[in-house]
Amino acid sequence: MRGRWTVAWALCAAVTGGLLWGWPLRDPERISAAAAVVSAVVALFGVASAWAWRAGRGRRRADGAQVADAAEALARTVRRQWEEEAILRQLYGPEPLPLLWSDCACPGVSDRRQTVGTEVVCRADEPLALTEAFGSLAHRRLVVLGTAGSGKTAFAVLLVLALLRGRTADDPVPVLFSLSSFDPDRESAGNWLRRRIAADYPAMGDTEQYGAGVIDDLLTEHRLVPVLDGLDELPERSRAAALASLDGTLPADAPLVLTCRTDDYADAVRQSGFLTGAAVVEPAPVRTEDALAFLSRAMPPGSRQDGWATVAERLAREPGAPAAQALRSPLMVALARSVYAGTADEGDEGRDPAELVDAERFPTPAAVERHLLDALVPSLYERARRQDPARGWDPRQARDYLIRLAAGLHARDDYDLAWWQLHRWIPALAGPWRRAAVLASLGCAEFLLLTVFLVAVLDAPSRAEALRWFPQSVLESFALPPMLALSGLVTRRNRTLPRAAALAAAVALAGGLALPPSSWYYYRDASASTLLASIGFFCFAVWLVLLGVGLPTPPRTPSRGRPAPRHWRGQLVRALILVISVTAISETVFAGYAMAGYGSVLPPGSMPWGALIGAVAGIGLAALDWVRAPATGAEVATPASSVRADRLISLISAGACAVVFVLPEAVFRAVPWVPSDPLRTTMFSAVVGLFHGAVWGSFLALAAHSWPYYTAARLLLAARGELPWRLQAFLANAHRLGILRQVGPVYQFRHARLRDHLATRPASS
Repeated sequence: MRGRWTVAWALCAAVTGGLLWGWPLRDPERISAAAAVVSAVVALFGVASAWAWRAGRGRRRADGAQVADAAEALARTVRRQWEEEAILRQLYGPEPLPLLWSDCACPGVSDRRQTVGTEVVCRADEPLALTEAFGSLAHRRLVVLGTAGSGKTAFAVLLVLALLRGRTADDPVPVLFSLSSFDPDRESAGNWLRRRIAADYPAMGDTEQYGAGVIDDLLTEHRLVPVLDGLDELPERSRAAALASLDGTLPADAPLVLTCRTDDYADAVRQSGFLTGAAVVEPAPVRTEDALAFLSRAMPPGSRQDGWATVAERLAREPGAPAAQALRSPLMVALARSVYAGTADEGDEGRDPAELVDAERFPTPAAVERHLLDALVPSLYERARRQDPARGWDPRQARDYLIRLAAGLHARDDYDLAWWQLHRWIPALAGPWRRAAVLASLGCAEFLLLTVFLVAVLDAPSRAEALRWFPQSVLESFALPPMLALSGLVTRRNRTLPRAAALAAAVALAGGLALPPSSWYYYRDASASTLLASIGFFCFAVWLVLLGVGLPTPPRTPSRGRPAPRHWRGQLVRALILVISVTAISETVFAGYAMAGYGSVLPPGSMPWGALIGAVAGIGLAALDWVRAPATGAEVATPASSVRADRLISLISAGACAVVFVLPEAVFRAVPWVPSDPLRTTMFSAVVGLFHGAVWGSFLALAAHSWPYYTAARLLLAARGELPWRLQAFLANAHRLGILRQVGPVYQFRHARLRDHLATRPASS
């Protein structure tokens, strides 16, 4: 609170001192302008004080009732999310695979027995026993180990659902996260958890409903059980650091569940030490008779059950056969269920499970596993296409798309298919300088289209005069590369308002330094003060846009929220404060120009113009704040919903920032001193300013959001034939078929083995 009051005082003092220092006030007109500046600064201090007071109120910690309400809302959302995911992953139907979990026999990976608590022995298909085993731990800390495909993720999902089903009002809420996005070199485990909760469950950011800092309260009061899946999915160099961050950042008595492959966890423990107070469990191999009984019950009546009966008879005689060894893995059991789920009347030729015991075709367990991994995608898509020929994807084409997706993720050593990072797959959009060059070229193309529009639609006086407009626009587009590149070099996106304003000013100034050639070209007959005024107005307009949408670079996370009438009183107060603040700043800028001697290059009555521009710009920025309102408590972030939210905010931001940018530009162009040649008539200059500012404002706004980059990358990859045109529909369909799994707003392959296997397969085209 004290810091915001300091910022308010410093801002007002800087504006007053900067405008009044060194300027003679003997001229009565300058005295009146100075009075206007002082009054504007007083108004600015008033709104800044209101901002500081309002911010201080908004930062008040949530009370106990709000924290409890947030925990209840989060529990309902998490349960609904993972119930749906468990159904898609077929973890319950017809019943879970019986798998026994017990204390890990690997030495040196767990804490002392007296610290951990009782011995853990449980089965994932028994929810009550699962919750009792977890509740018996002294610190409710558990590490789940196992080999690849041993069912660690399924155990984590079933544990989350079991804890939620038996949860009382005072019990903590289990929340499942994928660890693949954690970078211990850039942030601590606590900060990463806060960021993931805010991104995956946007409703927790509703400060009106749950108070400020509710995520911190949920963590510090141990009202959450973070279930962190996939320590082994981190790069090898980061696993030990991540384990050390989890053990050193989170309190030793904070509940926690962690999954990892056994060998990778043992290596991390040797480098950083074990997780304090955590029990460590691993599964026993699946018994052959249990696997075959599970597969037989999962099959519809018909020839498939006869095939599994043949497999059972053969493996009973040969318990060491390759198929028996392969089916000891829960992953292979799940794959076999998906591959051989069809019935004979569906015409599923060549999918008889009896083929698994053919020693000539499958002489080793690895051969059986490769066969199941190869057959999974064609089997699922062929079955889906028979059920719905009109909507089904071609199996061969779908396999090619999945191979390219897997190869792209494997090449980047990534497990998360995050749509807002798809532009990194395009070399021209990956680096900040290359991206700046590409976007500047697109800006020139936009200005060329605008020139054609002005000539063809608005009937510019002559082609030669219109060609004077296009070179000016090209010269002005050279301001884009330094702005975009400087923004791309800044990695931290979460900044306070004063730091964001200062950074936006630096970026706007970097763009303004590239404007003298453009200003001289368009205002070649004007004085030096006119050139400086044009650059200053450009920087002011850019600063307003950047203050509203952020830096023009791909954000680390997509925008979220949607227009909603919830808590309209608080939103209205914030909107009024923002409008009054921007109006006061705009009026101060116009008055400052008048005091600096630029009054002759401004329209008559510049102070009313400043108020009008500031009011309209403030309304546009308030609209952006409105559309970023948190989602409702019943929503959870999904890939499709996050794409829609970011697309909506991107388009609204583009429209609002077009208006925010266009007013200073149009007003400055439509001034009386403009030479009287046909191209630069007052009306035509105003129209040119409107279109010119709209292009600049919308371009900068779109460059600050994820959806435009995703759309450009998606269309380019689709044009190459590497991905489908309807990418989100394809991914959602693959998720419904069980090829992909959904973790918050990202997709993952159902298992790392499947991703790695597909990445090595050649595409058919």
